[in-house]
Amino acid sequence: MADAEDVRRLALALPHVVEIDSDGFDFRVDNKGFVWSYPERLPGKPRVIRTDVAVVYVGDEGEKQALLLGEPELFFTTAGYDGLPLVMVRLAEVSVERLAELVTDAWRMRAPTELAESLPEG
Repeated sequence: MADAEDVRRLALALPHVVEIDSDGFDFRVDNKGFVWSYPERLPGKPRVIRTDVAVVYVGDEGEKQALLLGEPELFFTTAGYDGLPLVMVRLAEVSVERLAELVTDAWRMRAPTELAESLPEG
């Protein structure tokens, strides 16, 4: 089981990460978001920042669909994210080890190539 503090610790351990001021968490590398707290929008209600759910950059639609179909207990999406390479992760359902993998992979895809290549695999 992971939580928002695990997201923060994992993201800030990566090179050149900046945390953007928000009501939850929001991490960027090279001014590109790679993991942030889920801004839930329900019809007729104000937006609620959910720190128990992380939005993670996954790179492409194929990876997104593989995660959604393969592990529906961990991952979900909403209509507002249709066509975007992003999935939502239920932090209470994901292990810290798996979260570390997701956050690091998202960082690698958003970081400049030379920076991403400087981080050892694993």
